[in-house]
Amino acid sequence: IEDINDHTPKFTQTSFELQISESTVPGTRFILEAAEDADIGLNSLRIYKLSLSPSFSLINKEKQDGSKYPELALEKRLDREQQSYHRLVLTAMDGGDPPLSGTTELRIQVTDANDNPPVFNQDMYRVSLPENVPPGTTVLQVSATDQDEGINSEITYSFYRTGQVFSLNSKSGEITTLRMLDFEEIKEYSIVVEARDGGGLAAQCTVEINIQDENDNSPEITFHSLVEMILENAAPGTLIALIKIYDQDSGENGEVNCRLEGEVPFQIISSSKNSYKLVIDGTLDREQTPEYNVTITATDRGKPPLSASKSVTLIITDTNDNAPVFLQDSYMVHVMENNPPGASIAQVSASDPDL
Repeated sequence: IEDINDHTPKFTQTSFELQISESTVPGTRFILEAAEDADIGLNSLRIYKLSLSPSFSLINKEKQDGSKYPELALEKRLDREQQSYHRLVLTAMDGGDPPLSGTTELRIQVTDANDNPPVFNQDMYRVSLPENVPPGTTVLQVSATDQDEGINSEITYSFYRTGQVFSLNSKSGEITTLRMLDFEEIKEYSIVVEARDGGGLAAQCTVEINIQDENDNSPEITFHSLVEMILENAAPGTLIALIKIYDQDSGENGEVNCRLEGEVPFQIISSSKNSYKLVIDGTLDREQTPEYNVTITATDRGKPPLSASKSVTLIITDTNDNAPVFLQDSYMVHVMENNPPGASIAQVSASDPDL
């Protein structure tokens, strides 16, 4: 019985699944399942063909018994992030005239390799934070993405270098405060945050946190070159003390106004920024007021304003500015004519308010 070409080459399945890692080196070959053809001789299976693909090619191989089988060759490196699935048509043709053919679908799934590091949505994060926020306050949330899949896309966040000031949620990327902040201590923090995927690739971003000043410091008053003993004849304008005002806050919170409390014969004159002179501004008279309790109040321009006061006692010292004064301008004395010598006939009295 002579054979005629009455059988089509057939694959056992209409489609085949194949998994290839995107890290596979070009030139790698994969043996595919052969088709079957019941005909013999020239009518038997002769060649395999593959639908056009820039990534794959087909090599026809022959076993020792003469049967044909196909091999799939990788032509260029795969990228799952660009194309995760390839569908190719494998055709088996016999040598008949006309030739008969059968097809199957190759479904190639590109499996992930950790070839993509995490990428932050910003290289630099900037945020401002008041210094009086309580511990546990959310500062901001960093975010990174990874084009890989599975464990290769699972990101863990951590601080690259930082002190015990802020806390970072390793899963969500949320940064919170650990303790009270102090603008007067540190005005700005620069933190490096690292995102690492499950395969060990990492990326970094910088978080800059500017601390905003709050009016939480009262002015401080300091006396320099203080003259506590003042001659009562000192001229107006005489320097009594240099006053320094210091406020740790900045801006309007650190701008200070200074004033004298009460009615006193003294005056405060501004000499430079936050520096003042205390001078005499009137006539002194020890005999009327021997000492003054001078109170200086400094108030900043914060909202609400903070103030501080400091008192000093100034003692007025005596000068000989008062003549003695008799109790009477004239005395009328009556003396008996027969007084013995040495007898007391009268007493006069004078006083002097000076010391």
